Amino acid sequence: MTIQTGLWFDPSKLLVGGRWRPAASGALIPVENPSNGETMASIAAGTAEDVEAAVSAAEAALDGEWGAMTATERGRILMRLARLVEDRAETLAHLESADVGKPIAQARNDAKALARYFEFYGGAADKVMGETIPYQAGTTVLTLREPHGVTAHIIPWNYPMQILGRSVGAALAMGNACVLKPAEDASLSALAVAALAEEAGLPAGALNVVTGWGHEVGAALSAHPRVHHVSFTGSVGTGRRIQSAAAENVVPVTLELGGKSPHIVFDDCDLEAALPTLVGACIQAAGQTCSAASRVLVQRGIYETVKERMAAAYRALVAGPASEVFDLGPLVSAKQKDVVARYIAKGRAELTVAAEGRIDASAPAAGHYVAPVLFADVPADHALAREEIFGPVQVMIPFDDEADAIRIANGTDYGLVAGVWTQNGGRQMRIARKLHCGQVFVNNYGAGGGVELPFGGVGKSGHGREKGFEALYGFSRLKTVSIAHG
Repeated sequence: MTIQTGLWFDPSKLLVGGRWRPAASGALIPVENPSNGETMASIAAGTAEDVEAAVSAAEAALDGEWGAMTATERGRILMRLARLVEDRAETLAHLESADVGKPIAQARNDAKALARYFEFYGGAADKVMGETIPYQAGTTVLTLREPHGVTAHIIPWNYPMQILGRSVGAALAMGNACVLKPAEDASLSALAVAALAEEAGLPAGALNVVTGWGHEVGAALSAHPRVHHVSFTGSVGTGRRIQSAAAENVVPVTLELGGKSPHIVFDDCDLEAALPTLVGACIQAAGQTCSAASRVLVQRGIYETVKERMAAAYRALVAGPASEVFDLGPLVSAKQKDVVARYIAKGRAELTVAAEGRIDASAPAAGHYVAPVLFADVPADHALAREEIFGPVQVMIPFDDEADAIRIANGTDYGLVAGVWTQNGGRQMRIARKLHCGQVFVNNYGAGGGVELPFGGVGKSGHGREKGFEALYGFSRLKTVSIAHG
């Protein structure tokens, strides 16, 4: 099986300085469809030589047409790109579904979100303003927001379109020139969007895409002495290495890493409203979501009821090919399936299985499918309650009162997102303030939320914020100008 013909880009090429070309090495990486294990395309295996060329192309763009553009002109290009994404949304969704193993309905939502990112940042590009600061008599002080320069963007395989939009979209809006390294497991949509950006009128070199292995391209990019800002979304271990490499050049880094996000369910909640979200917020993208609600903390008074209801929901879940209508698709790779399988085996040996779903009979044997599993009565300090699994595995933990809930919720190294379910207004505010995380959803849960909502974590979930207007500040640097005029 190969990907459909009629694409507007060649997946085996890099985009450097407005030119689509093979990797300098000429090497390729096969692209696997995780739904059936078949090779469907090949991407270029870039190297440090290609990274050097991409950084040079970005510098040339800053010194040329791209750097000379006004914020309004940059915004108009991003708005045109948003419309092109909308026009090709169905093809983009099918690419993402085949490449990542994401159910087609979820992939369509990702394409819609990508268009919204470019629309949002296109509209915001000329809304970033400086300030005047009261100072000494005869002096006027003002601040300017300026681009960093060349920015590196290393994005993961679970949400390629969405994370490209929130990272590259904001950086371009601020006038940076970008070098994008998509995950080797899922590069197709990034290449497709880069080609659409050319069609939208983005000048050569403003966006460069170098595909390849993380230990080669990602390492070269994060350590490059002429890269001025690095944005990375992915694992804690890789985030550490990227931050260490960038630190050698004293370069700022935005890191969005792992999560072990809790839902805290109090006995006064609207359970009918909560239950679909309690399950859905974990199994979305087969649990391969940094903000997945992988822990469900339930007050003891309703614990057995919630367990029974969630168990019933889990028994109805079915995993199957991403192109069909199932609750979840496969995991992205055999490697990821092995990681999740080891956690499930540990849970079966040490914990109580409340319920599990099934894999549909139509799922090819070579696909990377895992049936979703719900574990109950899990000790708060157990590995499955503390470590990020990145698969369709959810644990239930009982708690007594607010203090107990906060202790358990904050009892991991992560702090990305949390959900709180209660009708008590005072409790809503108390809990929201005491949770150690970057986002709190009360009586709803957005798995990171909308395009407008700043997103990022604390602790080992990372630092810095993307999404929303806040991202524009992160992708710019502040200059203070003091003018003495008498």
